[in-house]
Amino acid sequence: MQANRDAASIPAPPASAPEGAARRWPDAAATSLRQTREAWPGLTGYERFEQVAVLVISALVSVVIAAALIHLAINIVLLVLYNLADPADQAVFQAVFGMVMTVLIALEFNHTILGVLQRRHGIVQLRTVVLIALLALVRKFIILDAAHTAPLTIIGLAASVLALGAVYWLVRDQDRREAEPEPARDSGGASA
Repeated sequence: MQANRDAASIPAPPASAPEGAARRWPDAAATSLRQTREAWPGLTGYERFEQVAVLVISALVSVVIAAALIHLAINIVLLVLYNLADPADQAVFQAVFGMVMTVLIALEFNHTILGVLQRRHGIVQLRTVVLIALLALVRKFIILDAAHTAPLTIIGLAASVLALGAVYWLVRDQDRREAEPEPARDSGGASA
């Protein structure tokens, strides 16, 4: 009830305002922690352990993300300041986008962990694991030097991407079918 009242009293920020996202993150974190505190008495011993483990892992991954982001920003600033950021230089391109993909993979991983904390889903989610694996393979393709890589390695990575893409599509399709509204099915059976 409090969240509905707060949402109604706060006007939605414009889509171009980055401070809107920054303002929502602490609210989401505070809401997650409040929900965990409220649910704590009803949790089993293992569920409590799982919640504490998720909090610790999320904090550690957040530290790694912050360090990687700082490292990425410093590297890009140094490349620009010393005029080393030549877009035609494949090694620079691969290094920068490899670091960007690493940060994105870590962010997706942390988002998954926070979903467990909010009790939206269980610890292992097949779709998210496949998505993170796809991101890791895309990162590998970005940093790969095709001129110095064995053709069988490239074929193997391409086959892995195709297989993971097919699994992701199947899981997404199954999730979509499971999310279809139940009343539409019930009304069809009631009129028959």
